[in-house]
Amino acid sequence: MFSKLFCQNVIWTPSKVISRLGKEINDESSYLYWSYKNGIPVFCPALTDGSLGDMLYCHSVHNPGLLIDIVQDIRAMNGEAVHASPRKTGIMVLGGGLPKHHICNANMLRNGADYAVYINTAQEFDGSDSGAQPDEAVSWGKIKGSAKAIKVHCDATIAFPLLVAATFARKLQQKTNAASR
Repeated sequence: MFSKLFCQNVIWTPSKVISRLGKEINDESSYLYWSYKNGIPVFCPALTDGSLGDMLYCHSVHNPGLLIDIVQDIRAMNGEAVHASPRKTGIMVLGGGLPKHHICNANMLRNGADYAVYINTAQEFDGSDSGAQPDEAVSWGKIKGSAKAIKVHCDATIAFPLLVAATFARKLQQKTNAASR
């Protein structure tokens, strides 16, 4: 699969890899598919963690030349935050750790995000970044003090699909109500 997707002499970024996967998935139940269809970048600074990293490794052994530039993505993500004004920014973190740190730091460069939703099961007592509450990010200027922010203590694989479904259900209901008038 990878040899068909990734040609040599092209410099990819993690977000471009994810976008391409969204295109290839071609499944309307996938948020990656909809992100691809709507040109919404999905940033993952730890793209090589887990099975995708293993597949990239195996591909590169048999097909040298694949380059993935993480610096282009950090510039893009930070640039989105820095140049967002007067628009507002929001943070949606599924899990925590490295991706959470990256998106929060990007918003620190613009004096904080206006909205934040953390979804994970990590606890605050162990001092991990994943377990930190939104008010910890407020203290660093990563989230504005006036921001609407919440941490949902739930497995992201349970909460995120429900959140997405509720969002689309509301829009579908609004369309249905408007059509029936």
